[in-house]
Amino acid sequence: MEIQPMELVWRSLNPIQQQDVSEDPQSTMFADIFDSVIDSVKETDAEKNEKMYELATGQLDNPAEVTIAATQAELSVNLLVELRNRALEAYSEIMRMSI
Repeated sequence: MEIQPMELVWRSLNPIQQQDVSEDPQSTMFADIFDSVIDSVKETDAEKNEKMYELATGQLDNPAEVTIAATQAELSVNLLVELRNRALEAYSEIMRMSI
């Protein structure tokens, strides 16, 4: 298993900094962040499933890799849920504002 530096993780959560905003005028930072986090959830879940399959078939020598992959998948889902909750809270607060 390869350990990624935090800088790479931060870049994946903040894709707007690497892209020129003028490339796609329909794209928003909000959508890009959610797309990035959803892709991260999919990737970590696929890795977790692969490690569990390898463990079940006897191809995996170190069972700790399954635990690490499962924890990474859980953390990425938790991050997605928290982002959703924060977005809903912000939307609710905006809707309560009087004009």
